[in-house]
Amino acid sequence: MESRGSVPARPLSYEGVWRFTAPALDVSVPQARHAVRDLLARQGVPVADDVVQGLLLIVSELVTNTVRHAALLSPEVAVEVAIGEHWVRVSVEDNHPYRPKALETDSAQTGGRGLLLVREITREAGGTCDVEHTANGGKIIWAELPLMPQLQGGAAAL
Repeated sequence: MESRGSVPARPLSYEGVWRFTAPALDVSVPQARHAVRDLLARQGVPVADDVVQGLLLIVSELVTNTVRHAALLSPEVAVEVAIGEHWVRVSVEDNHPYRPKALETDSAQTGGRGLLLVREITREAGGTCDVEHTANGGKIIWAELPLMPQLQGGAAAL
Protein backbone atom coordinates (compact mmCIF):
# COMPACT_ATOMS: atom_id res chain seq x y z
CA MET A 1 0.00 0.00 0.00
CA GLU A 2 1.36 3.41 -0.95
CA SER A 3 1.26 6.26 1.49
CA ARG A 4 -0.06 9.65 0.47
CA GLY A 5 2.56 11.62 -1.48
CA SER A 6 4.72 8.63 -2.33
CA VAL A 7 6.03 7.95 -5.82
CA PRO A 8 4.30 5.08 -7.66
CA ALA A 9 6.46 1.96 -7.93
CA ARG A 10 5.91 1.64 -11.69
CA PRO A 11 5.06 4.03 -14.51
CA LEU A 12 1.46 4.81 -15.33
CA SER A 13 0.03 2.85 -18.25
CA TYR A 14 0.33 5.76 -20.67
CA GLU A 15 3.96 6.68 -19.85
CA GLY A 16 6.76 5.83 -22.25
CA VAL A 17 8.83 6.89 -25.23
CA TRP A 18 7.97 6.20 -28.88
CA ARG A 19 10.07 7.05 -31.93
CA PHE A 20 9.35 6.79 -35.63
CA THR A 21 11.03 7.96 -38.80
CA ALA A 22 9.65 9.14 -42.10
CA PRO A 23 11.09 10.44 -45.36
CA ALA A 24 11.65 14.21 -45.43
CA LEU A 25 8.73 14.72 -47.83
CA ASP A 26 5.58 16.84 -47.67
CA VAL A 27 3.43 13.73 -47.22
CA SER A 28 5.20 13.02 -43.92
CA VAL A 29 3.78 16.16 -42.26
CA PRO A 30 0.17 14.94 -41.92
CA GLN A 31 1.41 11.38 -41.32
CA ALA A 32 3.49 12.54 -38.35
CA ARG A 33 0.61 14.59 -36.97
CA HIS A 34 -1.80 11.65 -37.25
CA ALA A 35 0.74 9.24 -35.72
CA VAL A 36 1.13 11.48 -32.66
CA ARG A 37 -2.63 11.98 -32.31
CA ASP A 38 -3.25 8.24 -32.62
CA LEU A 39 -0.51 7.42 -30.10
CA LEU A 40 -2.00 9.76 -27.49
CA ALA A 41 -5.44 8.19 -27.99
CA ARG A 42 -4.15 4.59 -28.05
CA GLN A 43 -2.18 5.10 -24.83
CA GLY A 44 -5.16 6.74 -23.12
CA VAL A 45 -3.14 9.83 -22.17
CA PRO A 46 -5.22 12.15 -19.95
CA VAL A 47 -4.42 15.27 -21.96
CA ALA A 48 -6.56 18.35 -22.46
CA ASP A 49 -7.92 18.78 -25.99
CA ASP A 50 -6.39 22.24 -26.43
CA VAL A 51 -2.99 20.80 -25.45
CA VAL A 52 -3.43 18.05 -28.07
CA GLN A 53 -4.31 20.62 -30.73
CA GLY A 54 -1.27 22.72 -29.83
CA LEU A 55 0.97 19.67 -29.80
CA LEU A 56 -0.24 18.58 -33.24
CA LEU A 57 0.38 22.05 -34.63
CA ILE A 58 3.90 21.96 -33.16
CA VAL A 59 4.57 18.57 -34.80
CA SER A 60 3.31 19.92 -38.14
CA GLU A 61 5.51 23.00 -37.94
CA LEU A 62 8.65 21.13 -36.90
CA VAL A 63 8.32 18.37 -39.51
CA THR A 64 7.51 20.98 -42.17
CA ASN A 65 10.70 22.85 -41.27
CA THR A 66 12.74 19.68 -41.71
CA VAL A 67 11.09 18.94 -45.06
CA ARG A 68 11.65 22.50 -46.32
CA HIS A 69 15.06 23.31 -44.90
CA ALA A 70 16.94 20.11 -44.03
CA ALA A 71 15.90 17.49 -46.57
CA LEU A 72 19.09 17.74 -48.64
CA LEU A 73 21.27 16.80 -45.67
CA SER A 74 18.62 14.77 -43.90
CA PRO A 75 16.48 12.62 -46.19
CA GLU A 76 14.73 11.20 -43.12
CA VAL A 77 13.07 12.94 -40.18
CA ALA A 78 12.76 11.33 -36.75
CA VAL A 79 9.87 12.13 -34.44
CA GLU A 80 9.93 11.12 -30.79
CA VAL A 81 7.08 11.33 -28.32
CA ALA A 82 7.87 11.00 -24.61
CA ILE A 83 5.01 10.95 -22.13
CA GLY A 84 5.38 11.34 -18.40
CA GLU A 85 2.87 11.48 -15.60
CA HIS A 86 2.15 15.20 -16.07
CA TRP A 87 3.75 16.15 -19.42
CA VAL A 88 4.22 15.22 -23.07
CA ARG A 89 7.30 16.05 -25.12
CA VAL A 90 7.65 15.92 -28.90
CA SER A 91 11.05 16.05 -30.57
CA VAL A 92 11.90 16.30 -34.24
CA GLU A 93 15.43 15.35 -35.28
CA ASP A 94 17.28 15.90 -38.52
CA ASN A 95 20.90 15.81 -39.67
CA HIS A 96 21.17 19.45 -40.73
CA PRO A 97 23.61 21.42 -38.51
CA TYR A 98 21.88 24.82 -38.78
CA ARG A 99 20.25 25.90 -35.52
CA PRO A 100 17.09 27.78 -36.53
CA LYS A 101 15.83 30.85 -34.72
CA ALA A 102 12.27 32.03 -34.36
CA LEU A 103 11.69 35.04 -36.60
CA GLU A 104 9.70 38.00 -35.40
CA THR A 105 6.43 38.87 -37.06
CA ASP A 106 6.85 40.61 -40.41
CA SER A 107 3.68 41.15 -42.42
CA ALA A 108 5.72 41.26 -45.66
CA GLN A 109 6.82 37.63 -45.21
CA THR A 110 4.53 34.80 -46.26
CA GLY A 111 6.38 32.21 -44.18
CA GLY A 112 9.15 31.80 -41.68
CA ARG A 113 7.08 32.12 -38.53
CA GLY A 114 6.75 28.42 -37.68
CA LEU A 115 9.22 28.48 -34.81
CA LEU A 116 7.63 31.65 -33.44
CA LEU A 117 4.32 29.80 -33.46
CA VAL A 118 5.91 26.80 -31.72
CA ARG A 119 7.39 29.09 -29.06
CA GLU A 120 4.06 30.87 -28.47
CA ILE A 121 1.98 27.68 -28.27
CA THR A 122 4.50 26.23 -25.82
CA ARG A 123 4.59 29.39 -23.68
CA GLU A 124 0.79 29.68 -23.56
CA ALA A 125 0.49 26.05 -22.42
CA GLY A 126 3.08 26.59 -19.67
CA GLY A 127 5.70 24.40 -21.33
CA THR A 128 9.26 24.71 -22.59
CA CYS A 129 10.98 24.26 -25.94
CA ASP A 130 14.51 24.40 -27.26
CA VAL A 131 17.01 23.23 -29.88
CA GLU A 132 19.88 20.85 -29.09
CA HIS A 133 22.75 19.61 -31.22
CA THR A 134 23.16 15.87 -31.75
CA ALA A 135 26.42 13.90 -31.58
CA ASN A 136 26.38 13.44 -35.38
CA GLY A 137 26.16 17.20 -36.06
CA GLY A 138 22.41 17.46 -36.57
CA LYS A 139 19.80 18.92 -34.27
CA ILE A 140 16.76 18.06 -32.20
CA ILE A 141 14.01 20.62 -31.76
CA TRP A 142 11.67 19.76 -28.91
CA ALA A 143 8.66 21.09 -27.07
CA GLU A 144 7.35 19.84 -23.75
CA LEU A 145 3.81 20.68 -22.65
CA PRO A 146 1.92 19.88 -19.46
CA LEU A 147 -0.93 17.43 -19.98
CA MET A 148 -3.30 19.99 -18.49
CA PRO A 149 -2.89 23.69 -19.38
CA GLN A 150 -1.46 26.02 -16.76
CA LEU A 151 -2.66 29.52 -16.00
CA GLN A 152 0.67 31.27 -16.55
CA GLY A 153 3.13 30.86 -19.43
CA GLY A 154 6.30 28.79 -19.16
CA ALA A 155 9.83 29.33 -20.38
CA ALA A 156 9.92 28.81 -24.11
CA ALA A 157 13.49 29.30 -25.38
CA LEU A 158 13.51 28.98 -29.18
